[in-house]
Amino acid sequence: MSKCEQCIVRQFSSLKALNKDELLKMANCKTSYMVKKGEPIFEEGETVNGIYCVKEGVGKLSKLSPNGKDQIVKLFKAGELLGQRSVIAEETANLSAIALENMEVCFIPKSEIMGFFNNNNQFSMNVMKNICGDLKSADDQVVSLGQKTVKERLAEVLIYLHDNFGLADDGSLRLQLSREELAGMVGTATESCIRLLSEFNKSNIIAIDRKRIIIQDLAKLRRIAESL
Repeated sequence: MSKCEQCIVRQFSSLKALNKDELLKMANCKTSYMVKKGEPIFEEGETVNGIYCVKEGVGKLSKLSPNGKDQIVKLFKAGELLGQRSVIAEETANLSAIALENMEVCFIPKSEIMGFFNNNNQFSMNVMKNICGDLKSADDQVVSLGQKTVKERLAEVLIYLHDNFGLADDGSLRLQLSREELAGMVGTATESCIRLLSEFNKSNIIAIDRKRIIIQDLAKLRRIAESL
């Protein structure tokens, strides 16, 4: 049995549609490697010659604006695939993928991926569903930026971190983003993000211990995010 067949994370991605022979092919051509915190998996404008399967760790997909600000479009974790759109559309990467903690990723060459895409209908359908899901998330983000206040968006991001990445043993958010990264997710200036975090802290909605954030009143945070 190949390592790809034994890999649990493939069950959370389009790769779950691959049969035994296809998994064996993938195991023979993939490359596994470690990415240190802060390092890129690939960068905006780069030619992506395959897809990356995230085996362990968390990273961010971000875009650098003309004024040099880093806008975080999405966070990704184990089980997700990166680079699908670029490979299928035959375009350079529209976003940069950067590790937020030490990560392990597997790289699968474009030639193999396109073979699976052309010969396995369920795999190609899964890939297209993922791309459509990313488009929907991008649409929702545009609406949120246009219709919600910065305070509401910050509450939304803190809830997202709580619901999707869980808590550390001390009750703080497991994924601790820098204030710049939080501002990049919210779509605001770092100073505004810091000011609003301080406001949430004074209102006992969160507690701040250095870089760590502990959510104390999740219900109130949800009401703020939903403009209630």
